[in-house]
Amino acid sequence: MRKFIINVNGNSYEVEVEEVGGTSAPSVAPVAQVSAPAQAPKKVAAPVGSGDPVKAPMPGTVLDVKVTNGAKVNEGDVLVVLEAMKMENDIKAPKAGTVTVVTSKGSSVNTGDVLVTIA
Repeated sequence: MRKFIINVNGNSYEVEVEEVGGTSAPSVAPVAQVSAPAQAPKKVAAPVGSGDPVKAPMPGTVLDVKVTNGAKVNEGDVLVVLEAMKMENDIKAPKAGTVTVVTSKGSSVNTGDVLVTIA
């Protein structure tokens, strides 16, 4: 048996795969047994008291983060580009302030996940 860690939709699973040896015709046998999920990746929480959260309006993938920590933004500036249902959505600043970035490029997010905070 060989062990592998497989990531599916952000969840990690430890999988054991049996190697079948020999040159005879393949037989039908269980290929993999999935055990309890390995430690799932932890979400990064917004620092407490860091400002008003800007949340994902829908589930999707973060294509780009247009701001950096400590950046000053104006109301309406694009903070994050979120891909959802094969469409790119600009997530804009609801107010002016200083940004703290909570998400990262390539992250999968759910509705209501905090992307950035603005203080």
